[in-house]
Amino acid sequence: MKRHLNKRVQNAELYVDCDARPGWVSAHDRLPGVGEEVYCAVGVGEVSAVLGKTGDGSRLLEIRLPTAGAKPYFAAASNVLVVAVPGVAPEAPYRPALDGSDAGAGAAAVWLT
Repeated sequence: MKRHLNKRVQNAELYVDCDARPGWVSAHDRLPGVGEEVYCAVGVGEVSAVLGKTGDGSRLLEIRLPTAGAKPYFAAASNVLVVAVPGVAPEAPYRPALDGSDAGAGAAAVWLT
């Protein structure tokens, strides 16, 4: 019987490359907020929900991909990159201001448990 090795997912495809986005940090180090842009193993997406904890202690993120009709993508925060924002505590989600300024960067946020 012939195997279909070309359809197998390679291990390298499952993990995000930390060098792909210089200046970005792991979402395990700085939890992203809902609506924030992130970079995951399948590319750029937007966080649509921050869920419970995974086996490695990081949060489970539901990511909305920009492709039309794409189903939600779920990833551990430890395997997702997020923009590093100076002045924001690592455990506080970043909440950008609605007017596009960076005024929301220092705002206090409720920590999810």
